[in-house]
Formats: sequence, structure tokens, C-alpha cells
Amino acid sequence: MASESGSAMDVPALGRPFGLGMLYDSRSDLLVPGITLWNHDDLQQHIKQRPQNFNNFSISTSESTEAKYSSLEIKGSVKLSVMAGTLEIAGAAKYLNDEMTSTQQARVTLSYFATTEIRELSMDHLGGENLKHSDIFRKDLATHVVTAILYGGQAFFVFERDVSKEENINEVQGEFKLALSNVPKVQGEAEGSGKRTNKEIKSAEKFTCKFYGDFVLKETPTTFQDAIQVYQNLPKLLGENGENAVPTKVWMLPLTAFNPEAAKLVSEISVGLVQEAQRLLEDFKQLEVRCNDALRAIAEKFPQIGQKLKLFKEMCSEVKLEFQKELAKKLPSIRGGKETEAGLAEIMREIHSSPFNNKSLNQWMDWKEKEIYILNALSSKMKNTKLLTSHSHIYDDLGTDHTACYVFTSLGNDETFLSDFFKTRKPNPEDEADHKQTYDIEKQQWFSSRQIIENMWKKAKLFSDFAEANKGNQQINFLSVGLTDDKHEGSTIYLYKDGFLYRYLFGKSPSH
Repeated sequence: MASESGSAMDVPALGRPFGLGMLYDSRSDLLVPGITLWNHDDLQQHIKQRPQNFNNFSISTSESTEAKYSSLEIKGSVKLSVMAGTLEIAGAAKYLNDEMTSTQQARVTLSYFATTEIRELSMDHLGGENLKHSDIFRKDLATHVVTAILYGGQAFFVFERDVSKEENINEVQGEFKLALSNVPKVQGEAEGSGKRTNKEIKSAEKFTCKFYGDFVLKETPTTFQDAIQVYQNLPKLLGENGENAVPTKVWMLPLTAFNPEAAKLVSEISVGLVQEAQRLLEDFKQLEVRCNDALRAIAEKFPQIGQKLKLFKEMCSEVKLEFQKELAKKLPSIRGGKETEAGLAEIMREIHSSPFNNKSLNQWMDWKEKEIYILNALSSKMKNTKLLTSHSHIYDDLGTDHTACYVFTSLGNDETFLSDFFKTRKPNPEDEADHKQTYDIEKQQWFSSRQIIENMWKKAKLFSDFAEANKGNQQINFLSVGLTDDKHEGSTIYLYKDGFLYRYLFGKSPSH
């Protein structure tokens, strides 16, 4: 895309229905349908066509946003419109919305790109003196007119599968890439020199497939074998003469080339701000993945932690959406010269200087992941013990004469950082947190005390040994649960007799 407001520019089509002679507003990166500078017949008489045959296949394991932008040739200020969500993308461009949801996923993307021809307007015959609808220049609706289109098609096959902790993701992806590289690119072509082994085929069949493309398919592929059949047929799906090809890249002239009074793109957003916005959104994407992993690891076992994680994830999503809305609001004004990019820079400065900036949010996640590790490690230590998800479920398991219950007592503790973060998302000014306040996130974690952790391990060992020693005893039951008990920091052990709590193994009895 050109950086100078008065020059020609090019943009990726991204599934949008471009046509020669259509008007485009580069301030908002939106098409202006139904209005042209010339009559339809004049346009059709002055279209030149020339072949542009090209195709390419590639395999990637990168999950970065930049890699996706590169694969779709999204660059410059158009990136910001994509980030803001103002572009109505379709076809292969929907690949931009496909995100990894867990770090325990192996993902490999097979991409195909082909071009067939370029169609362009002969501007010698469509110059200013031949304009039929010059009143458009006074309407401030558009800044550019489409003068050339590259046709072709693009497709992405995203293969993924969950990976166990015992498996190496890089090895799993490497094996799958090898299997893909040996697949014939078109039907009837010989297999690659390596030829797929039975092991590679079995490994590949564990992957599911998601398809994003500019091609009309009878059925969307969901398995490896389905995907390979579609993949090998892609060149044919463009049509014998490229009749099924769609716009992939578009060139435009500014309307000021026809009339200096026309609306124009006054300013582009600086590269530095584009990159900063991209990093900010990338951080939120990674936070979401970490939240998903943490929820999978702990939500069912310890709902108190799960509730905090869900709240945190929702609030991060709100901050991200709010930033995208501000971005969408600012872009047309900056590009149209109504304001400078200083306003956008200030929005990002406020986000970075907030006590709830990405650094702090990632710190909070670091500690939550540590808490989950500790809880899982302690839980795995307890043999012959049933883990309950709620204190109320204890009463369903008090049928024996005696019940011993290892209790995680601090999981529901209030965290000022989290509660104040929640207040910032509330519309009531009285509830707003102090944006100048700083937080020691570590001190707010019950497990930051080494003594507490050591005591928990001692209690867990005692509890586990006692449970193992009474493995065959039908008169005693062993449970574990998370609840809030301010009297005992970290953990304690509740003892029940005939369905009633009568003693804390570490502390005073309930009667006191």
C-alpha cells in the first residue's frame, strides 16, 4: 500500500467483492458500492486482460499474527483496519480469525495460492474529460477508484490435534510436515521422494482439518484424507480458463488524479504505531490461550480458581474489544486529516501506563499458573482420596463412621488486583479503582509464603500416609476439597464422625 496520499495504492482483496471502476474509501478501508465515475458500457469497452499464471504451495507451523498477515499480503495501515475489525473479510481471509486455543495443540497450516490474470482499465480513454458522474467528487464518499485487479484464489488447510504432556509438540508437528511434504500436489502426480510411511499416515490421521478458501466446495474437509483430496483438486477448481477466480489484489488511483477537490487520504498511520498496536493485540491473544490452558487444568477440580480465571479472561477480552473500538473510531479521522495520530498514541500510552497493563496481567497469570501447579502436585500426592468440587458435596460422602477431608482453605481469598481490575470495567465512577495505584501481585498470593507451602506438604504427606494405611477400611472415607476458611491459612484437615465435623487436625475443635 502506498504511503503517500496522492499516489496509486494497492491492497489485498481479502474476499471483498471488488470490481473495476468501483470506488473505495481508504480512510475506512471500505468499498463504496453502487457508485462509479463512468457508465457501465464505457467501462466494459476499456478493460484490458493479460495472463498472470502462478501457483505456490507452502507449509507452516507459525502461529504469529505477523505470519498470517504475511501469508495474505496484509501490510501497512491496512493491518490496523484488520485489527480494528472494520473489514468485512471473506473466503480465505477468514483464516485470520482462526486462533490456537491451547499451547497443548499441534498445528500445521498448508496454504495454496494461485493467480490467473490481471484485468485493468485503459485510463487513456477514461480520463477526466470522459467522466460521466463527476458529482461524486463533492460527496466526500470515497478517496480512490479501482483501476486494476489481480484474479486467482487462495486456500488454507489448518490441521490440528491435542498433544499430551508426554508428547513433544515440535516432533509431532515435524512428523506431520514430513507427511504433508510427500503428498502429490495434484492428482496423478507421483508421491515425494520420501513417500509416506504407515507411521506417518497413522500420525496424520489423528489431525482434524479446518478449511478457509476462495473455492466453492461440495463438502468442507474435516479429516486429513478429505483435505488431501481437496488440496490436489484446487488448480481444477479455478476453472479451465480461470472463470472461478476471484480478486486477490487490487490497484487504485486517488480521485484527486481526476479532480484536486476530491476527498483524499491525507495521512497514513506510522509504522511504529502499527507495530505497537499489533504487539498489544498479540499479547491479549496469548493471555487468552494461557487462560484456556489454566481453565482446562483446574476449573473442574477447583471452581474457586476457575471463577477467578473466567472473570480475568472476560475482563481482558473487554479491554481488547474496547481498544479495537477506539482504533476503529480513530482511523478514518487520522487518515482523513481531521486529527493527528497523537490521539491514537495517547490511547496506547494510557493502556501501557495503567496498573492493569499487559505486563501486570501476564504477572497475574504467572502466579495463577504457579498456584495451579502447586494444587495439582498436592492433589496427585493424595492416594485413595476423592477430590470434591464443592464443600456441599461433602455431605454426599459422609456415609461412613469417620471421614477425613484435606481442605485447601485459601483458594477463594480476595485479590485486590483482580477486584480493582473488575472495578475499572464498571461504568459507576464511585467504584473505579485508582489508576495510579501499584500492586504487589506476589504478596496477594497465599502460596507466596514458603512456610505455608511447607506446612501444606507436611499435612498432605500425613493425610496420604493415613489414607494408604486405611485403604481397605470401609469405616473411614478420605476426601479433598477447596473452600474458604480464614482460620487456617493454606490448608487443614477436617475430621467428621457420624456425619458431623468434630475436629480440625491442625487447630481447635469446632466447639471452641
